[in-house]
Amino acid sequence: MATLPIFEDLGISLLLGLLVGLQRQHVLAPLGGIRTFPLMTVFGTVCALLAGTFGGWIVGVGLAGVVATAVVGKMTNPDRGDVHTGLTTAVAMPLMYAVGAYLVNGDWSVAVAVAGTVAILLEMKLELHGIVARLGDADIKAIMQFVLISFIILPVLPNQTFGWYDVLNPREIWWMVVLVVGMSLGGYIVWKFFGQHAGTVLGGILGGTISSTATAVSFARRSRLEPSSVRAASTVIMISTTVSFIRVAVEVAVVGQEAMLKGVLPVSILISVGLLLCLVGWFGTRKETEVISQQTNPTELKSALVFGSLYAIVLFVVAATKIHFERTGLFVVAAISGLTDMDAITLSTSRMVSAGRLTAETGWKVIISAVMANLVFKAGLVAMLGHRKLFVRVAVLFGILIIVGGVLIAVFP
Repeated sequence: MATLPIFEDLGISLLLGLLVGLQRQHVLAPLGGIRTFPLMTVFGTVCALLAGTFGGWIVGVGLAGVVATAVVGKMTNPDRGDVHTGLTTAVAMPLMYAVGAYLVNGDWSVAVAVAGTVAILLEMKLELHGIVARLGDADIKAIMQFVLISFIILPVLPNQTFGWYDVLNPREIWWMVVLVVGMSLGGYIVWKFFGQHAGTVLGGILGGTISSTATAVSFARRSRLEPSSVRAASTVIMISTTVSFIRVAVEVAVVGQEAMLKGVLPVSILISVGLLLCLVGWFGTRKETEVISQQTNPTELKSALVFGSLYAIVLFVVAATKIHFERTGLFVVAAISGLTDMDAITLSTSRMVSAGRLTAETGWKVIISAVMANLVFKAGLVAMLGHRKLFVRVAVLFGILIIVGGVLIAVFP
C-alpha cells in the first residue's frame, strides 16, 4: 500500500505525457511525439522521487539533461522545405518534465491543468496566429496599456487609507479602475472580431459591455440619417442598456460580495424586465444586421486616470453625505453621478456596504437610483441626437424600467 501513491503519480505522469505527445505526433513534430513526451514526463517524476533520497540536485540535473536533449534535437533537425521545427516543441519538453516532477509533491489537479493548457496551446497554433494577425497596432497597444494599468501600477500603490472620512485607499481605487477597464477591454476585443457587422443582439451586447451611453449616442445619430433603422436602433439600445445592468450586477458581486446579497432579488427583477423588453424588440429585428461604429481604446491611461478620479470623488462624497445628510443626500449623489457614469457610483456604494459604512438596503437602493438617472440621461441624448420616432420608442422602454425601479425601491425593505 505504501507504493500506491507512487504508482498513481507515475500513471498520471504517463497519461499527461501521452496527451501532449499525441498532439505532437499528430502534427508530425520532428523533435518529439507519442513516445518522447511520456518518457520525459515520467523521467521528471522519477527524478523527483529520487530527490527525496539523494537531494533536489537530481531534479536540476535531469532538467539540464532535458534542455540539452531539446537543443541537440533542434540542431540536428534544421528546417527543411515546408517542415519547420520551430521552438515550441523544444520549450514544451522541459515544461512537461517539470510537470512530471511537480506531481510528486504538488497537487495533481494543477499538473493536469498545466498539461492540458500545453496541449491546447500546441494544437491551436493556426487559430492563435490568426488572432494575432487580425490585431492591429492600436489593439496591441490597448492590451499593453491594460498590462501597465493592472500589473505595473496597481501593485506599487499604497494599500492604506488617506484623507478625511478614511475612505480613500489608492490601491482599492485603482483596483476599481482595473475592474472597469478590464470589462471594457474584453468587449473591445470581441468587437474587433465580430462587432463591425454584428447582428442586433451581438451589437447590443458589445455596446453594453464597452459603453451603453456611447451606443445610445451612436445609434441615435444614425437614426436621424437613416429613419428606417429606428426599430433596430431601439432594440440595440435596449439590449446594451440591459447588459449594462448585468455589468452593474457583476461589479456589485465582485466588490460588495455577501454584503450586497439583499439586493440580488430586486436587481434580478430589473434585469429580467430588461431582458423581456429586449426579447420583444428582437422578434421584430432578428434578421437585421447592425454595423457597430468605431470603438475607442478603453485602456488609455488618461481615461483610466479620469475614471479613477471620478470614482475617488464619488466615494468621498458618498462617505461625507452619509455622515452629514444621511439617506436623502445619498440618493441625490446617486442621481447626479448616475447621469454620466454608473460604474463609479456602483463601485463606491458597494465598497461602502462591504466596509460596513452603509447598510445593504440603502446600498442597492442607491445603485438602482443611479441606474434610473442614467436611463433619463440616455433618453435625453436620444431626444437631442436621434429621430423623433426613436425617442418615442426608447422613452416607452426606459419608462417601463424606471417605473419598475421605482416600485422596487418603494416595495422592497
